[in-house]
Amino acid sequence: MPVTGESKVIETIINRRSVREFTDKLISKEGINTILNAGRWAPSGLNNQPWRFAVIRDPETIQKLSECTNYSKTVAGAPLLITAFLDSENSYNRTKDIQAIGASIQNMLLACCELGLGAVWLGEILNQHEKVNSILGCPSKLELMAVLAIGDPAPGKRTSTRKALSELVFEEKYGEKWEE
Repeated sequence: MPVTGESKVIETIINRRSVREFTDKLISKEGINTILNAGRWAPSGLNNQPWRFAVIRDPETIQKLSECTNYSKTVAGAPLLITAFLDSENSYNRTKDIQAIGASIQNMLLACCELGLGAVWLGEILNQHEKVNSILGCPSKLELMAVLAIGDPAPGKRTSTRKALSELVFEEKYGEKWEE
């Protein structure tokens, strides 16, 4: 197995970018199911699958949700939102379950990239979680973890950088730098 970034999965991970502007093109039901299936196949402790998702395509609901965040233009401009929730009734360890939901969200973002779609993981909207749950009619057992804005990416170049591994990794003892 290649370890130098030659595999399709590694290539997708490295090339994925957050997309905040979309065209008006709608996402097919098949595409939505592909994204959701990628999310549900994420790992979770004891395979408890603590995530629940809401699919939002109604323009009026999208507009209401856009009023719950400082990133209203991104939300309002997306033809599809997928919300990720922690189902507190199916939770066995909060930290592990939140990590599992993060893995689920990443799987969905990678699926979007593979499908040629743009997506961004929105967290600031969590400040209005009660309002979001009210708009969506969610039961209190569901705790909002994120909103994904998804759509056909508007034209534009998207770039990103990352810190060097030597700034992020140490070997066995803290302070000993990792040689790249």
